[in-house]
Amino acid sequence: DKMLCILPFEKDYYKNTWNWDVEYVGHPLVEVINNFKSEISNFKLPYSKIVALLPGSRKQEIAVKLPIMLEVAKAFPDYQFVVAKAPGQDDAFYEPFLSAYKNVSSVRNDTYNLLMQSNAALVTSGTATLETALFGVPEVVCYKGSNISYQIAKRLIKIKFISLVNLIMDKEVVKELIQQELSFHNLVYELNLLLNDAQKITQLKNDYTELKNILSAGGNASEKAAAITVDFAIS
Repeated sequence: DKMLCILPFEKDYYKNTWNWDVEYVGHPLVEVINNFKSEISNFKLPYSKIVALLPGSRKQEIAVKLPIMLEVAKAFPDYQFVVAKAPGQDDAFYEPFLSAYKNVSSVRNDTYNLLMQSNAALVTSGTATLETALFGVPEVVCYKGSNISYQIAKRLIKIKFISLVNLIMDKEVVKELIQQELSFHNLVYELNLLLNDAQKITQLKNDYTELKNILSAGGNASEKAAAITVDFAIS
């Protein structure tokens, strides 16, 4: 009878396609991250310059993307690259990937604290791209999967972008390196821009501010959803 959505482009889709009664309430991640930022934390990484690596949660995607991300650490010896380990994967799984790198370490269950202290991030596509943007961290979006699956999906799903940041803004705010574009040289080039190109960093921060305003939708998403639900139930 009524739909509440948390992504702005969903409202027009469901209204125009199915003629449903749809309201956009904003995204609850905004309040989650705002609350986290307001908390006092004793977590502090012992590095002054940090690049966060968020390679995903599934073994297959981590095994494909993390080695490419880690190679980039060699090109930035002054930075510490910190891998956010997935809760569902044990340390033994990560050890073979990380052991060969001097300026690479890891954290577990501390992704938000890591992002709070990071200068930039390499992020697997998904909700993590939105979280990284809401923390104001310049990012490169990384995606690489089975070529067959990708080719099928590309033909079935017609969208301009794969990251939520770009989809919501309807433009390329963050660079997406997809399939063959996800290479050592491309990642080094893009990360160098994020760390050293002042104009790009400023533009990215401005876009992030606009993104947050869109996702805030003028208030607290959870409170708005609750109020709409109550009003609908008693009307």
